[in-house]
Amino acid sequence: MGSRSGRVGVTYKYFGAPDGATAARVPISMRPEELGGDELGMGGMFSKIKPETIAAMVLTGIQGMPLNKVPPLELVVLHPDYAVVKLPMTVVDPLRGIGEESVGAAAFIWSTVPDRGGPRDAFNVYQLLHEWQDFSVRLHEAGHEPYCLVWP
Repeated sequence: MGSRSGRVGVTYKYFGAPDGATAARVPISMRPEELGGDELGMGGMFSKIKPETIAAMVLTGIQGMPLNKVPPLELVVLHPDYAVVKLPMTVVDPLRGIGEESVGAAAFIWSTVPDRGGPRDAFNVYQLLHEWQDFSVRLHEAGHEPYCLVWP
């Protein structure tokens, strides 16, 4: 591994688990570089987008929540080599029931929010929200909650 000081090479692996205890065991059972999708029990997602940004994108763009009211993530495990955080269900639940117009509107809204991280181009946000919409359906069908494994 290279330098750990910068956050340039950080990768986020989003996955579903029935509870925090199960989610906490995921990184122990395999090294991050071995993580594919289905080893985590369901189709997970790799991303360079921080979980805080995803939460803000959905809650601001779809729920109309002010950026400063977005709830913090819950830390499940903090290890020298990785961390596991839990995203609030309010981040994935709203995505399941919305249509194409709402996804487009949310992407546009997020692209105009000042002083925030993440993708700025509305089309990139739109594609990302679609990926998250699929992910939220898979989570719901499996009865899982959203977690994110973070490692440098």
